[in-house]
Amino acid sequence: MKKFLKEFLLRGLLCASGGPIVLAIIYGIFDATGTVESLSPGEVCIGILTITLLAFIAAGMTAIYQMEQLPLPTMILLHCGALYAAYILTYLLNGWLQNSLLPILVFTTIFLVSYALIWLIIYLIEKAKAEKLNKLLKN
Repeated sequence: MKKFLKEFLLRGLLCASGGPIVLAIIYGIFDATGTVESLSPGEVCIGILTITLLAFIAAGMTAIYQMEQLPLPTMILLHCGALYAAYILTYLLNGWLQNSLLPILVFTTIFLVSYALIWLIIYLIEKAKAEKLNKLLKN
């Protein structure tokens, strides 16, 4: 657990600075599309803090895959759950997602499908690498 916590903090701190950059892009898109014409200092403050924390958690949670004590499906569920919680809370706190059932269900569906698709791509790439390595070892 100590190794995980150290790796979580290291990864999170390395990537947390990317959060405000992402937020600047989001606010730039809002401005370009005319979605939001002005932001209060409180909205900017909450946005910076939540998106920095989101980047920290998203990067830090990749350390879960270094823990060899847990089976892969358990690690995937923990990673997915932590990311989902971080994203949904960030979106709700910033007002980017309406706090009602339908938008939350749509967000949840998109999140889970996207997460599964990313894992499928990773699985196929790793499987191809393993097959190539096995082929090389046979020769």
